Amino acid sequence: MREEYELEVLEQYNIEVKGTRRIRGAFFCDTNEGTMLLKETKISARRAPLLYEVLSRIEKRGNVKVDTPVFTEDGELLVTSREGTVYMLKRWYQGRECDIRQEGELLRAAAQLGRLHRELDAVSAGQDSAPLPAPFPGKRSPLEEIVRHNRELKKVRSFIRGRVAKNEFEYLYLESFEKMYGMAERVRQKMEGSGCGELYAGCMRRGTLVHGDYNYHNILVLKQGLAVTGFEHMCSDIQMHDLYYFMRKAMEKHHWKRKTGQQLLEAYEEERPVCPEEREYLGLFLAYPEKFWKTAGSYYRSNKSWLPEKCVEKLKLSVRQAEEKQCFLEEVFSLNI
Repeated sequence: MREEYELEVLEQYNIEVKGTRRIRGAFFCDTNEGTMLLKETKISARRAPLLYEVLSRIEKRGNVKVDTPVFTEDGELLVTSREGTVYMLKRWYQGRECDIRQEGELLRAAAQLGRLHRELDAVSAGQDSAPLPAPFPGKRSPLEEIVRHNRELKKVRSFIRGRVAKNEFEYLYLESFEKMYGMAERVRQKMEGSGCGELYAGCMRRGTLVHGDYNYHNILVLKQGLAVTGFEHMCSDIQMHDLYYFMRKAMEKHHWKRKTGQQLLEAYEEERPVCPEEREYLGLFLAYPEKFWKTAGSYYRSNKSWLPEKCVEKLKLSVRQAEEKQCFLEEVFSLNI
């Protein structure tokens, strides 16, 4: 029945669908206008046209391949099926997901991010056409983000302390808390005295755009070059946050190897130079014990009557990786947390 609804959605587009195949949460469509992807989306009707405007301009510039949304025959970007699911049809590419285990592909992806940021800057500045019709919403400031995270870490500790019968995860969290929270607080203190606030304010004034979810799942390796997908989280922010998110995911898989991290940063900078304030921001966010915070939050929101073994392993890994990361931060960013 679900497949029937999706096929009905495709009928609302002025394209000839030659074949379809299902992948996780989406439909590959072979059409007379090339490969497309029909996917569920949570993007709002107000935000969708702005997303289209940015991606269509990048597509016209021709320097970075992106998954531009497609209009229906009635001029809509979003289609709601009979069951109430909202879909968006996007242009797609024949390729495979970037392999996070291959350092060469990660370096290409880092360079691609630098090119993408240049394109986003050109589009937001209206270099080829009129300025964007409306600004993208901005994220909270870096300092506000860190303060909120630290508050949540303490909230989880208070919750665990109040439990009479504690499980393995909870004992491990309490045992690791002082060390990990100490790191988190030192990052906050350094950020308060840094130039990150002015950097953020400047990005908000200019309406600097970021991808918002730049990771290996959203990078397609093609026969010629790369394509970037998954722009639904695009917003105004410091562009280094895209690089931070990409590097953190990659470096966790590569055990925070200094050479790998240095090469990722260099690959990005070959396409887009990084100013001292941006480098400071990148180092501080990489220093934050994000994995520890995320694991604690996931546990706090979970059904605690059943403790998956994976939760304990993730918490142990987050503590171990924090130690691996410190050497990397000292050597690459001269940062001691």
